[in-house]
Amino acid sequence: MMLVRPAFLLVPAILLTAAAPPEPAPEPASVRVRLVTSAGNITLALDARRAPKTVANFLYYIDDGRFEGTEFYRSSRRRTDPRTGLVQGGIGTDARRILPSVPLEPTSRTGIRHLDGTISMAHGLDPHSGAGNFSIMVGDNPGLDARPGNPGFAAFGKVIGGMDVVRRILAMPTGGGRGVMRGQMILKPVRIVRAQRLDGTPRPSGRPKPWLLQMPWHKK
Repeated sequence: MMLVRPAFLLVPAILLTAAAPPEPAPEPASVRVRLVTSAGNITLALDARRAPKTVANFLYYIDDGRFEGTEFYRSSRRRTDPRTGLVQGGIGTDARRILPSVPLEPTSRTGIRHLDGTISMAHGLDPHSGAGNFSIMVGDNPGLDARPGNPGFAAFGKVIGGMDVVRRILAMPTGGGRGVMRGQMILKPVRIVRAQRLDGTPRPSGRPKPWLLQMPWHKK
């Protein structure tokens, strides 16, 4: 007499195997992204190995499309050498685009210094308030590195293409602003048309995108 094994005994094991989601591939040690702006393209290499939290935060903004339609709005030039300083861009004060703040990864921990072409996360008085605004260095800015009594800012990558575009933005006419930004607001801000990753797999945050909602009174 032939013994037949019940086929249903195999089903649970198959279901268990299918139910386990695949592990997401780790981010490359260096992730390239491109900012397509009204002044030209800027390509960045983000250091995911040394500044993983800051890079992950920046990539959420990229993968969600939160930077699209934002601006480079600030040009801070040194009085002693106006060809150097920094430019700042991102979501500005648009609370509809903001994600939870990222803990500061200081230069004393990462070893990434604020050198020419470095990208750095902007923050307010709270050093752990970095979110959707960033700066790109034109020339070295060691004053932004961590030092005793000052945590500094989180540098997390560098420009690898389009530094000429960054310098053009730095040279644009400025005015307005207040406090530390007095006189530094770009009079005709540079629009960030698109921001896209060039390496790895997009990983959207899954959070709502209220800036995309069109209110009835905005419809044409």
